[in-house]
Amino acid sequence: MLSTLKVNGIWKGGFRIDVTGEDHTLIVDQPENSGGKNDGPNPLEVLLFALASCLGTVAVIVARQERIELRSFEIEVEGDLEKAYLMGKTTEGRAGYTEIRVLAHIDADLSEEEKQAFFKKVEDRCPVTDNLVKNSKVEFGLK
Repeated sequence: MLSTLKVNGIWKGGFRIDVTGEDHTLIVDQPENSGGKNDGPNPLEVLLFALASCLGTVAVIVARQERIELRSFEIEVEGDLEKAYLMGKTTEGRAGYTEIRVLAHIDADLSEEEKQAFFKKVEDRCPVTDNLVKNSKVEFGLK
């Protein structure tokens, strides 16, 4: 069953973009030292937020389905990028993250091997991970 999710981003001046989904609005901005007002995370942080929160959500789903008592689940996500391409200072390289690292801490009555297997299921079922690891088709256009 195919589902379609949609968000709408509206520029509000400066570097602020208000992105609205079905029931929520996310304010995206730049830090003051980059010319923004720091009213919200920047787009690159939002991507890492999406990954961390999706992995956490899928961990809860898997734990419930497998009847694992998950006492704690923490995700640390960090990414490396070279901003020169983004800022138009070079045409070498790329604008996005060159590497993203994810570390998980799982507090549950599981052996290390069982934690690895649990987290592998979480990784495999996380839609954000899937979009980052595989090349999702993206179409651009004007309206």
